Amino acid sequence: MSLSVPLTTLLALLLGSVRAAAWLAICPPFNGRGLPVRAKALLSIGLALPFTDHLATTMPRTITSAGLLTDVAEQVVVGAALGFCTYLFVIALQSAGSLLDLFGGFALAFSFDPFSYTGNAILGRVYNLTATTLLLATDAHQLILAGFARSYRALPPTGTLSLERLSRLLSDGIGEMFLAALQISGPLIAVLFLTDLAFGLLSRVAPSLNAFGLGFPAKILLTLVLAGTAMRFLPETVARLTEQAVGAVLELLGG
Repeated sequence: MSLSVPLTTLLALLLGSVRAAAWLAICPPFNGRGLPVRAKALLSIGLALPFTDHLATTMPRTITSAGLLTDVAEQVVVGAALGFCTYLFVIALQSAGSLLDLFGGFALAFSFDPFSYTGNAILGRVYNLTATTLLLATDAHQLILAGFARSYRALPPTGTLSLERLSRLLSDGIGEMFLAALQISGPLIAVLFLTDLAFGLLSRVAPSLNAFGLGFPAKILLTLVLAGTAMRFLPETVARLTEQAVGAVLELLGG
């Protein structure tokens, strides 16, 4: 008994897996080091396998080596672009935590994060872990996977990605990321600013109290209390950011 697989089917599976691998390398929550490389490789094949028959119908009958390399590079760009669109919205929570670290006095406790290969302070890391946990606990990762799966029908392996639409979405996505980070951390930053202002006025009225010496631990305590209180609003925020991320991906696909 012999099993023969058409060459176009194998090439379609290859190109689809390359797109999925590039997407998994960037898109949260799959881009963390907690997911082994072998698991990512198998997952990329598993994502592309159900769409292999559809992708094979869009493949040209004759494929040259140069054309295959071009298609592989194009799939890397497509997968990375789709993953980065999602990454911009999900990373907004970590950016909000980094802003709280800056204004709350935790930025001095800056350390290297071995999971993301980036440097994070305390609240930035906490918000990042919380966002990842909520993505998995609320099944939002399935919504992200469904949005990526639609790319196989909207953008075939030999199709071209609109660079104009991609550049516009990336610029808008970066702006939306900073806006979301400010919306999340803005009220807390305002309270911390008023606290600094109050201690500044107190130091002018009663210099003997050493208000700045008392203000630093008081500000840290206030930051922890406010950050803990804001945690109850994070599930709704993650759900909204996930919907925006999937919407950006669908807009990039022309859907």
